[in-house]
Amino acid sequence: MLRAAFSSFVFGLALAGQSLSLAAFETQATSAFVLDYTTGTVLLSKDADVPLPPASMSKLMTLYVAFEAVRDGRLKLDEELRVSEHAMSYTGSTMFLQAGERVKVEDLLRGIIVLSGNDACAVIAEALSPDGTEAGFARFMTERAEALGMTHSTFANANGWPDPRHRMSMRDLAILGTKIIEDFPEFYAMFAEKEFLFDKKESQNRFNRNPLLGLGIGADGLKTGHTKEAGYGLVGSVKQGARRIVFVISGLQTEQARAREAEAITSWAFRQFTTAQLLEEGQIVAEAEVWMGEQATVQLTAAKALNTLVPTGTTDRKVEAEVIYDSPLKAPVMAGDQVGKLIIRPEGLAATEVPLIAAKTVEQGGVMVRLKTASQRVVKKLMAEAEGAL
Repeated sequence: MLRAAFSSFVFGLALAGQSLSLAAFETQATSAFVLDYTTGTVLLSKDADVPLPPASMSKLMTLYVAFEAVRDGRLKLDEELRVSEHAMSYTGSTMFLQAGERVKVEDLLRGIIVLSGNDACAVIAEALSPDGTEAGFARFMTERAEALGMTHSTFANANGWPDPRHRMSMRDLAILGTKIIEDFPEFYAMFAEKEFLFDKKESQNRFNRNPLLGLGIGADGLKTGHTKEAGYGLVGSVKQGARRIVFVISGLQTEQARAREAEAITSWAFRQFTTAQLLEEGQIVAEAEVWMGEQATVQLTAAKALNTLVPTGTTDRKVEAEVIYDSPLKAPVMAGDQVGKLIIRPEGLAATEVPLIAAKTVEQGGVMVRLKTASQRVVKKLMAEAEGAL
């Protein structure tokens, strides 16, 4: 295995400004995770893999499963679902649903997104559960979450009602938020709705609790949460220009503290980092030796363009990188084959990998090439033995 190190100017990265050291954001949250969605760069991780009570933020998983069901035709937006006694029994944030009434799926989805309806979650859960119960739906949620790469999540219900078996990590919530954005753009606009009046007779719960909506900073999602055990939390998503961030905070002591922390994280993420292009697609990164090939070497190129985040206002900042591939490559090597990877390590940020592909085909050499290679190998071995005998 060959590892070759490269510095920033190999990629033509020019950073203007004054040299500064990047200080990590000092969050007041018990647990937090901040992701630059556009580049996939992790900006902040504080106990992000610890399973914690997620409160209503876990309703995003119920929504994801419901969105899948609508997409697959198992639910229809204009379909009316019956409210059970169990669903009506929930208190806290509700749509004030009554047992026996029938509610459109689209209204239930808005009731969960905007109003954080505990009862609406139970109605959806019972409709989609393998055994018709909310508990059965929760078991399915756990299985589905694991399939999506959420390895620190277990569910006991559909709405985040306090239960020692109901846990999610902040990283898992960020994964879930990005999945909703990517997989269901047709539903995502609902998360930016500030108000939903389902029943004029019951107007106490009609406003979205997301504190960032309406501030004019590009916030358009996703879900708040609060219980006594979990504290105040938020899965937030903000888009400014070409960049989007997704972040999760939990464990704040008050609603006001959650609002301040969410706005502060948003400001920090957009003002302290800027996007820089390190690689163009097809850019030559390295040259690798080829064993028994018609040519002795082959150029390795980037399989895709790479944009990454760097701290703003910096100069002479190193961007460490490694080219990793099995050396020498064994002929034949086909053009376009992935033969290695480039690992980029911007200072203070998580590493990013870019696949490296062969720029052209190198066929296996003929008899003379193989004889020459074999003789060179014998000579090198003899020289090494001679040096060892001295």
